[in-house]
Amino acid sequence: MADKNLAKLKNLFNNTGMKRAYETLLQEYLTQFPCVAVIGARQCGKTTLLKSLDATWRVFDLERGGDFQAVTDDPDLFLSLHTEKIAIDEAQIHPALFPALRVAIDNERQKVGRFIVTGSSSPELTRSITESLAGRVGIIEMSPLSWSEIYPSENPGLVDLLLDRNNRVEDLLTKGAARADLKALTNYWFKGGYPEPWVKNKSRFRELWLDQYVKAYVLRDVGRLFPGLNQDKFRVFARMLGGLSGQTVNQAEVARALGVSPPTVRDYFEIAQGSFLWRQLPAFIRNVTKRAVKHPKGYLRDSGLGHHALRIPDVTALLSHPQAGTSWEGFVVEEICRQLEHRGIDYDAYHYRVSGGAEVDLVLEAAFGLVAIEIKLGQRVRLQSLRGLRDFVKDHDCRFGLVLSNEDQPRLIDDKVVGVPVRFL
Repeated sequence: MADKNLAKLKNLFNNTGMKRAYETLLQEYLTQFPCVAVIGARQCGKTTLLKSLDATWRVFDLERGGDFQAVTDDPDLFLSLHTEKIAIDEAQIHPALFPALRVAIDNERQKVGRFIVTGSSSPELTRSITESLAGRVGIIEMSPLSWSEIYPSENPGLVDLLLDRNNRVEDLLTKGAARADLKALTNYWFKGGYPEPWVKNKSRFRELWLDQYVKAYVLRDVGRLFPGLNQDKFRVFARMLGGLSGQTVNQAEVARALGVSPPTVRDYFEIAQGSFLWRQLPAFIRNVTKRAVKHPKGYLRDSGLGHHALRIPDVTALLSHPQAGTSWEGFVVEEICRQLEHRGIDYDAYHYRVSGGAEVDLVLEAAFGLVAIEIKLGQRVRLQSLRGLRDFVKDHDCRFGLVLSNEDQPRLIDDKVVGVPVRFL
């Protein structure tokens, strides 16, 4: 099954471009908004997504000299001559484009599906989009390949079951199915989701590609956007994120370890989050009767990048690594978030921990209700380790409590808590 999916993946990239789960969302947004912005990490597949557009669309790439000159010499003139079905790739390179887009959109305010812009690695990008194009743009946040994209299934995944408010606990036990076996799952966890290493499928290429990716991220993207940044310190910080992933983050301690000021570390985390390297989960602190830990928790958004930062060479070494558990936790959190995002679901994600030590790895809140999730790497889950989850579900009247692990089959833990294998995501 894994070999068949890999062959299909290579064929799609080498010929027509891979069909991403975001294609459906892109087409929906083009029927609703004058402009759609596709943002996300560099090399996650944004340009490939543009290849899914029909031949009536024209794509301009601001990293090509001719296209850059055509668009940026006079953005107002360019948009008056190109009034619809124009896609501009890597738009963050020229922020002056966004006010010109607002003017062009407002000239024919009721028309939808006219423009697409993509951008990466810029905390300023979202601000430029929201300030200039508020009410005129639908924003799609794109990630590297998800587990569900590499191993699609005709059966509903766990996220599909959560989105249907009619589903009950029994439905979580009977309606889902594994996408692939445990070997395929751990292989994806180790590699992460960046498309090109998957297509080449060579360990040496993957190592070199990730090394060059980090250098390009620090030296090219972050260095260009923040010319006053100490690149050596930030490169050390970027590698530190592998060890911080899955931890509640005390920024003052990170500042001392780096030898920089706390405001500088705060800026570093904002850059990492705004450039789609780091996902931060704020603390869930609504229950004032309990002493909740208020520090945020964070994860490197791609597990393969994290394992590269930790210099873990293969799956065997990963399973015995002291940070295997937190890496697994971050991988599962990110997979759930990616699946919600490529469906266009508005949600909030938190972590929860009280001073006594009881915790919940992920708390999701959306139109589908409040769901608490505990994540375990092992195949055996002890009931006593779930005290924090069960108390949270009871105290907050959650729709479900979920325990995601590597057990063989879904099982009922108590009346509102279900154990589900991660392979069912």
